[in-house]
Amino acid sequence: MRKRPTATFAFIVLLFAQLQAQKKDVISGLKEKAITDLQSQYDKYKNIAFSIWSYAEVGYKETKSTALLQAVLKENGFTIESGVAGLSTAFVATYGSGKPVIGVLAEFDALPGLSQDTVPERKPFPDKIAGHACGHHLFGTASAAAAIEMKKMMEQGKLTGTIKLFGCPAEEGGSGKVYMVREGLFNDVDAVVHWHPGSDNATAIGSTLADITAKFRFHGLSAHAAAAPDKGRSALDGVEAMDNMVNMMREHIPQDARIHYVISNGGKAPNVVPDFAEVWYTIRHRNRNEVTRIFDWVVQIANGAAMGTQTKVDYEVLSGEYETLPNKALAIALQKNLEKAGGVNYTPAETEFAKKIQATYGYKVPPVEAAARVAPLLLENINTVFYASTDVGDVSWTVPTIGMSAATWAPGTPPHSWQAVACGGTAIGFKGMMVAAKTMALTGLDLLTDKALLENAKKEFNEARGADFKYKAILGDRKPPLNYRD
Repeated sequence: MRKRPTATFAFIVLLFAQLQAQKKDVISGLKEKAITDLQSQYDKYKNIAFSIWSYAEVGYKETKSTALLQAVLKENGFTIESGVAGLSTAFVATYGSGKPVIGVLAEFDALPGLSQDTVPERKPFPDKIAGHACGHHLFGTASAAAAIEMKKMMEQGKLTGTIKLFGCPAEEGGSGKVYMVREGLFNDVDAVVHWHPGSDNATAIGSTLADITAKFRFHGLSAHAAAAPDKGRSALDGVEAMDNMVNMMREHIPQDARIHYVISNGGKAPNVVPDFAEVWYTIRHRNRNEVTRIFDWVVQIANGAAMGTQTKVDYEVLSGEYETLPNKALAIALQKNLEKAGGVNYTPAETEFAKKIQATYGYKVPPVEAAARVAPLLLENINTVFYASTDVGDVSWTVPTIGMSAATWAPGTPPHSWQAVACGGTAIGFKGMMVAAKTMALTGLDLLTDKALLENAKKEFNEARGADFKYKAILGDRKPPLNYRD
């Protein structure tokens, strides 16, 4: 015969329910305060982001940008460790102690060749060589704002745990995070939150492309191109022969693979047989093992091209990144906070600016009002692939990781464009940045207070990686290419 619950047991159940409700109310109150507090500091964070936008420093050269972010975090009670993983502009800012440890990623490098003023037509600055065409000035600032707000919520709610903001340089082709992962900086972290500027507000549920980038350097013999061509051996011939063979190889690789290259040095004068030439390659695919296989074939082609042109070739792997590993449990949690933060609403002047930007494209774009919307989370999209690469991939195979995009550019704007630079230096960019800061801060609070969320995220993470997984960087044990932008 089943015994009825005693009065004591019933009282315990009721008390537990009341405590859970009180905890939920406290967390809800902290989130409301965080949204209000972050919005009240809009001008402060706008000025920080605009300063970094103005610096426009390329990978591993972000001295002013990293110094500014470090100073802001230090002023707000974070302990700073600079120059981590052998990267002079990388840092880890830490607040608190003990478990859980919540990581926040921050980026701040710009792209060469994309200088642009804050106007809706092409207008580079004559004294600048780079621009924030991927919005990393917003990325770094919003991440710092989120970490600081998480710290405030911890103080208000008397919460325990640790916040670590990772200042990550050279995402654009330098694989800064890979060296930080390789150094073990993420080994004690329980979950990581990040974001990326974009033209919509959405939780990242799919994956990205793994990639390898390398420079192939051909060495020949110089000679007078007219008087003594037989005495020379053209390094440029080696590059062109390699490029031709790689282009023929495209027929025989998976159709969703990507191969891009630029001839970064093709000689100095047409009447001199060039004794040096260089070509810079990127190979991408959704699976890092396929990337490695294709890259090995490209190396064979380079050796064949050198043999056929009687030149010599060597190569340097500059970067290599895993595909990202999505996490449904974290995506669901972040989506709720993104919906709470909301989208971006433009003023009439901002609407006019956005429409002028959109008019520069030769394709159909979403309406300007799309920036105010939050995309629904479709969990079935976990198997989709975003056709770009990021060193966040290596982080995501080391610790459960979740990211999002915020509408920092006029709807329809592609990354790596002058239009993205222009939008990113205006209120259009700064407003989207604040959406990201609010969403990450609220998600960070959930991770600090919801033990079940972390347990579910880790369980999913471990199952996705597999029991036999061991991290090994695609780029091997090479030292960071600190001068890759020279």
